[in-house]
Amino acid sequence: MNVQSLVPLRSAQTEIVSFDRLELGVILSVYGRFVAAGLWRDYAISCLSDRAVFAIFRRTAENPLYRVEKTPQLRKRQGLYALHGQNGQVLKRGGDLRSVLSPLERKLLRALD
Repeated sequence: MNVQSLVPLRSAQTEIVSFDRLELGVILSVYGRFVAAGLWRDYAISCLSDRAVFAIFRRTAENPLYRVEKTPQLRKRQGLYALHGQNGQVLKRGGDLRSVLSPLERKLLRALD
């Protein structure tokens, strides 16, 4: 009787990109203000090998209204963060998370008026 042990093909761990505590604090503060205004209800966080995604939903069973993506490979070219709209268009891109989220701040001010 032969016993074979299963060995993973890759011995090296694959790194996963994620948001750190400060980044999540900035995103969740904006998200919390929209929830308090009754405009957003749900979010999802995906941590992948090449990017981290924070998706914002009006209702749970919908496509995301906005996606905040952190892509480390674009840090020196287009900026680490990107804000994507509902149809996939890039609304803003940059290295500073607060400035990337500024279009959402303007939408909140218009919604509250």
